[in-house]
Parts: sequence; C-alpha cells; structure tokens
Amino acid sequence: MQKVSVTDQDFKKTTKTEPSEIKLLVLDIDGTIAGESNEISQTVKQAIQAAQQQGVQVAIATGRMYRSALRFHQEIGSTLPLLAYQGAWIQDPTTQQLHRHWPVSKQIAVQLLDYFEQPQLRSLLSVHFYINDQLYVRDLTPETKIYSQRSGIEAIPVGDLRQALTDEPTKVLALSDDILIIDQLLGSLRRQYTPSELYLTKSVATFFEATNPLVNKGTGVRYLAEELLGLQAANVMSVGDNFNDLEMLEYAGIGVAMGNAPTDVKAVAQWIAPSVEQDGAAAAIEEFVLS
Repeated sequence: MQKVSVTDQDFKKTTKTEPSEIKLLVLDIDGTIAGESNEISQTVKQAIQAAQQQGVQVAIATGRMYRSALRFHQEIGSTLPLLAYQGAWIQDPTTQQLHRHWPVSKQIAVQLLDYFEQPQLRSLLSVHFYINDQLYVRDLTPETKIYSQRSGIEAIPVGDLRQALTDEPTKVLALSDDILIIDQLLGSLRRQYTPSELYLTKSVATFFEATNPLVNKGTGVRYLAEELLGLQAANVMSVGDNFNDLEMLEYAGIGVAMGNAPTDVKAVAQWIAPSVEQDGAAAAIEEFVLS
C-alpha cells in the first residue's frame, strides 16, 4: 500500500485511546473518503482493506440517502449495517434488515415547508423531502440537478411538497449556493426549535438539514458499537469533515477531522488528517490502525 506522508504542522495527536484498541472504524463519505471525483481513491481503499485484514470492522456513516450511499458501502467491503441520513436510517444491506428509522413528524415537516416558502426565501432555496428513501422536490432547480447527479438519485418533482407527505420524511433538506442564507436559516430555526424537537445541522456549507431530534451520527455510531457489536467508545475511531460529524467525533475514542474540515469541527478532534484530496483518511488509518 502506498504510504501517505504526514507532515502538516496543524496535525495534532492528543489521543484518548491507544491505536491497538480500535475495533471499529467509522467513515463519512463526502469530504472524507470521496472528494471532487465522487469516488474513493485506490490509496484510501487499500488502507481500509489493510485495516479489515487486521480485524478492524469498517462502517459508513453519512448524511446521504441509503440508496446513494450503498455503492460506497459495497466498495469498501463493509459487512456492517449502513448508517444513512445522519443515522436516522440504519439498514443491513446483506439481510435488508432495517435496524432503525427515526423520521421527522409530518407536522414539523409542514412547518418547515411553510418557513421555506416565505416570499423572501422561496426563490432562494431548493427544498428536498426524503420519504421511504425517495427524493421529492417542488421542481427541478439547477441546484437539485447537480445534487441528483452527484448522489445518483433521480429527484421526483411534485409541485406542492405537501402532496408527498403520505408518510413521515426521514430528512428535510434546504440547499442554496448562498452559504450566508444557509447560516441564517440554521440560526433562525435553532431559535424556533429546541434540540428536543428537531436536530438541525449542515453537512456542507450549502446544505441545511433537519432530522428527528434523537438522530445524529453519534447516536448511530453508539448503537452500532455498543448494541450490535458489544464494543465501547474507546474501541471506535471515526473520521469526518463537517458539522454533521461532530457528535461521532466526540463519541469515538479517536475522532479524526479532515484537513478540509471547518475550524470548529477540527476543534473537537484528537487528530487532524490531510485533506480528502490528499487521501487524509488513509493517513489516519495508517497512524492509528496500521502503525
């Protein structure tokens, strides 16, 4: 396997877990193991395979839809359930068993839609409802088309999104190329909803995401580690790059933030890896699993 050089002065190693204790490696997708190419590099795949050969189990935890994340799960040869929608949907691709589905209530989904459709916001946002692992949109905006192409999922335009609410949505997403609008949206809705009512986060700077209040990647990884595998937090290493990764970085014995992560995300990590385009996930695996 190609060795990844780690020389950046910003990297830090204030770990709370010995590398030999790691039994579960949890990886985010976008910005962590997949960069601009939307593919996993050979270097990262080789590092993952080497970790598996040492007995470490590997899982995916992503904000993506289950169907969109499935090819990455298969590509790394994971035998564990896949954590999709920030952990709101946890399913085993081998047995098709759905371990968890914690959706947003229809009532709150309608409230969010009413907020997004205010005159000053309606033309600035593309709104996505994820229902039964299908993507429903008001119309096919340029932003939605780009999203669909990257995710490999066909969006279903329905006009009034209220018509799609035959079942509760797993996630509600609003996207805009204007990151200031997304930040304002996040701040405003965090004042309207308490953490016990709704989990609000950003997976990238242009994506506002809302899920069930019990949902985040930290609770998903804890379920996988403790309830399914009988492990402890000290046995877990997680790698991520954005605000929706915060909880799993805080939970894990070793939390690794990518070099391309925002400063506030890096602040909670025990180690800062190189960027995704520099195969930072492979560097982290070499440092804490293979060394």
